[in-house]
Amino acid sequence: MRHLLNTLYILSDDIYLTLDGENVVAKKSGSELGRVPLHTLESILSFSYAGASPALMGKCADAGIELAFFKPSNGRFLADVAGVEHGNVLLRSRQYKVANDSAQSLEIARKLLIGKLFNSKWVLERCLRDHQMRVDAGSIKRVSEHLSQVLSTIRASDSLASLRGIEGDAAACYFSVFNELILNVDPTFIFAGRSKRPPRDAINAMLSLFYTMLSLDCSSALRGVGLDPFVGFFHVNRPGRRSLALDCMEELRAVLVDRFVLTCVNNRIVGPMHFDKKGSGEVFLNDKGRKTMFDAWQKKKREQIKHPYLEEKVPWGLVPFIQAQLLAKYLRCDIDGYPPFLWK
Repeated sequence: MRHLLNTLYILSDDIYLTLDGENVVAKKSGSELGRVPLHTLESILSFSYAGASPALMGKCADAGIELAFFKPSNGRFLADVAGVEHGNVLLRSRQYKVANDSAQSLEIARKLLIGKLFNSKWVLERCLRDHQMRVDAGSIKRVSEHLSQVLSTIRASDSLASLRGIEGDAAACYFSVFNELILNVDPTFIFAGRSKRPPRDAINAMLSLFYTMLSLDCSSALRGVGLDPFVGFFHVNRPGRRSLALDCMEELRAVLVDRFVLTCVNNRIVGPMHFDKKGSGEVFLNDKGRKTMFDAWQKKKREQIKHPYLEEKVPWGLVPFIQAQLLAKYLRCDIDGYPPFLWK
């Protein structure tokens, strides 16, 4: 079983990262601030304008360490480093063949969508169970029942286009009651609907940032098992788009990112002081907010759960890697079907 390693976050915009032997070194104005052994890291996320040395980027690529860069002003993802592709060429060939077969792609897409809707419904039901007297229970129940009905129609769907339509409708329905799940009455955290580019409120700013974090984890997991994160089965393949990583994160959005954001807000881990707003209306986590949220994210990823398919205890942070392994097993015909992550 893969071990969950650490993530190094560079949150100051003037830190330059370089390589010294087997260590990543953080420097500011030429002076060393600290160093971390590379063998203890699974990813490095930099919110610095200064960047990183080519030697460090090459070392991370060779070692399979995710090195990603984000715009310091608003946390928007810019790029990451990928080295020479590793893995079984036969597995990738099989992936490309399945991706070009609409019937086989549809079968995998159905499983992914079942996972997404099941887990979205579970988040709503969990809120009803724990906070029924504090929320509009009627509205949440109606959406939950609607998601149940949609789940029953997925198997009858006969095209990827119809599945995408089902997914869009279900997501809109789910987010229509998302504000009910926010128990913190601070007006900073009012959620009027999903807004992505740019995020128009604090909730959307957190969702967008940590959806990006999840997509990077899924991309790294897929590379790790020998799959191509750019060739998917559900999302349309486009140049530069990690379609398979987007596919694989769908079933984890609600139970991992949405619940994480709700916990941070409802438990007052974040507050109004952690957000800034641009004149354009874009809202984003400031430096203090990113540090607070990334500390909480690392703790979340280390929480132990019982994986519903393996029936073994694993940390949340390993779930994308386990699902990537299961997908690879299915493509190699080692198992009869892809088992989506159905959280209970």
